[in-house]
Amino acid sequence: MDWIHLSNALILGLVEGLTEFLPISSTGHLIIVGSLLDYTDEQSKVFKIVIQLAAILAVCWFYRKRLVQVVLGMWTQAPEQRFALNILIAFLPALVLGVLFHDIIKTYLFNPLTVAGALIVGGFVILYIERRPRRVNFEAIADITWREALKVGFAQTLAMFPGVSRSGATIMGGLIFGLSRRAATELSFFLAIPTMLAATLYDVYKARELLAMSDLPVFAVGFTAAFLSAAISIKTLLRYVSNHSFEVFAWYRIGFGVLVLVTAYTGWVAW
Repeated sequence: MDWIHLSNALILGLVEGLTEFLPISSTGHLIIVGSLLDYTDEQSKVFKIVIQLAAILAVCWFYRKRLVQVVLGMWTQAPEQRFALNILIAFLPALVLGVLFHDIIKTYLFNPLTVAGALIVGGFVILYIERRPRRVNFEAIADITWREALKVGFAQTLAMFPGVSRSGATIMGGLIFGLSRRAATELSFFLAIPTMLAATLYDVYKARELLAMSDLPVFAVGFTAAFLSAAISIKTLLRYVSNHSFEVFAWYRIGFGVLVLVTAYTGWVAW
């Protein structure tokens, strides 16, 4: 058994789970940490796809009652219909643009220095949004119109650039367009389900020739770590946003991005 690969799987699984739903970019962290661990081979590409699926399932488990309620009620109950329609509308921009630009983004933008720059810029954007005056017009996802849902959907597409953060783009977009903190955060969580599921299935299809039974132990360790840490992250973030702003994440992004750029410039780390 390759203990190095298992330890890498554990570390990256924890990184994925803890960062996927925070506005700090899980993809960016996986690229940086994976490069630091020198885990960038063909197996690592498939591994990162698998642990994303674990994070999706963590959201589904956490909101299982709400999801069942929506599925059972969206054919007859107006609030559930609006909820489901808003999620669908918000998902469409990422679906279309993801198919069009997936290969270009994967080829040219998935590197630590690009991620570092996006982390820093995104951090300052969060600070700007948090410090500008705003008014809450929507307390729940079912309250928003299709226009707000579509706007948040286009905000999410910014996260196609690695380091921006899917959750960060959707939450900040939600705040700009009048959602409460909790509604914007929950919209980000629910929108993650179709968005990440579609991206994961597409990536699995593209990398199907790299799948191997011998990798199962490594994938199992990473999957379990990602699922458990994602569940903790979701619960913690929902509790946090009730009484706090996202500025702490902005400063973290800026500090982490600067650290990567400094280590690259000085040669301390060969990114």
